[in-house]
Parts: sequence; C-alpha cells; structure tokens
Amino acid sequence: MIEDIIKIAKQAGVKILEYYNEEIEVTHKKDESPLTKADLAAHHEIINGIRSIDPNTPIISEESGVPDFDERKNWNKFWIVDPLDGTKEFIKKNGEFTVNIALIENGEPILGVVYTPAMDLTYYAEKGLGSFKQVGNDIPVRIFSERADKSSPLSMIESRSHGSQELEDFLQKEDLNIKERIKSGSSLKICLVAEGKADFYPRMAPTMEWDVAAGDCVYRNSAKEGQHPSELMYNKENLLNPSFILGF
Repeated sequence: MIEDIIKIAKQAGVKILEYYNEEIEVTHKKDESPLTKADLAAHHEIINGIRSIDPNTPIISEESGVPDFDERKNWNKFWIVDPLDGTKEFIKKNGEFTVNIALIENGEPILGVVYTPAMDLTYYAEKGLGSFKQVGNDIPVRIFSERADKSSPLSMIESRSHGSQELEDFLQKEDLNIKERIKSGSSLKICLVAEGKADFYPRMAPTMEWDVAAGDCVYRNSAKEGQHPSELMYNKENLLNPSFILGF
C-alpha cells in the first residue's frame, strides 16, 4: 500500500505545483490560517486517491473538517491528511511545503508519507519496516537517527514561520549547548531529525495532528533498532497537539 500512497502524494504535488508559479490567491479560515486553491486541489486529489484503494477507512483532512469525537472515539484505524503543510512557505515560494499522508492505528502512525513537491523529495515509513528517503525517482535510501545526548553540542531545527517566546524560554531553562539553529518549514523539520541532519525539534507553538502524523511515523521508524519513542498521540478528543520535543 505504501507505493500507492506515495503515488497519491506525488499526484497531489502535481496539483499544487500548477498554482505555484502563478500569483497565489490567499483567503483565510476561521482560525486565520491561510488557504489557497492549491490546498483544496491537493485535498480532493488525496481524498479521491485514498478512497479508490481503501474505501472503508475513515479519512480526516485539514480541509474537510473534523467529525465529532462521539463518532471518532471508536475508530481503531483512520487516515489523516494535510494536503499542503506549510501554506505560509508555499505563499513565500521558498519550496519548504509538503504533502502529508498518514495511517493511524490504535493511536499511533503505522504508515507515513511526506512529499515535497518543489524538491521532488519523498520521505516515507511503515511501522517495523524502517524509514526511507527518495530523491526524484532514484532508489530509496534507508535513513537513521539516534536520540540526542543533552550533554553534547546540539543542532536544533525550528519553525521558519512559527517561532515563539515559549521556545526561547524553554531553551534558556534547559541550558542546552546549541551549536546550530536550523530553520525550515512544514514536516521537513521532523524528517530532517529522522535523517540525522538535526539532533532535535522542539515545538512550543500550536500544531494539529495532521501537521505531524506522517513525519512522526518517519521519525519513529528511523531508529536503528525498534522504534524511537514519541510523545505524540492521535485521535484525541481535541486534535490540537500539546508542546512536544522529538529527538531526545
């Protein structure tokens, strides 16, 4: 199934890029987050694609609304999708936006695909089968990461567009030896930790489950043995995530 989901993510990426080189029209949702025609085009491509191969499993997409918890609480498996993660980066045209598709089972991601259309770069993972990076149509390469040692000099990756005072307060409190602060957008941040290009990713600003599920799957399965632990949980009554740190 992973090959099918990668194909769907890439097809959504094609839809997104149709709008990328044009003047981007931006509206705003109720929470003031930006919305473009590319978000909606990718959403429809993904929903139709998943339903064509898995018609019976529920789907939550950022652009389709969230069913009431009374309906969701008995789901043991569902898809969760962010059709265009990093809409602000898409609007800035810096390339750091992704298509995120994950399959959740019993509260954890068991399959995840993160596709970066502007870079033709794919990260993907399945529970127990490892994490991989694929550039274009090249042969996929297994990626690994190790949990960071807080006593060592550390490279930290952080959001390019969602900095917060809470993050600065956390860093001051922990008194970590930060040798490098890397900025990036979208789920690329989590994937760069999974790839070993950054030691850890602290996130104090708000995120939703669809923002992180696919990348979290890639991170968890980038361990050399077993899985990395992750504090992220899925199908909560409120899909808003608390602050989290990946890499420690």
